[in-house]
Amino acid sequence: MTIRYLTIAGIATRLGISPTSAKKYADDGRLPEPDAVTGDGPRAVRGWLPETIDAWNAARPGHGGRPRKADRED
Repeated sequence: MTIRYLTIAGIATRLGISPTSAKKYADDGRLPEPDAVTGDGPRAVRGWLPETIDAWNAARPGHGGRPRKADRED
């Protein structure tokens, strides 16, 4: 059986965020440790199991940022 891992692009798609944001999360240490790494050095590819990302996403606090315009008091 082949194990399928999510790349940064796959995480972005799964979470509905941009690949740039997903890469920043990974580079800043905000994502969990990868479940697999292939290769060495700067060309290494990190991979996460879908259930790892789903559990992390379910447990993380609010998404931060500014309140939506409809929610703000101006």
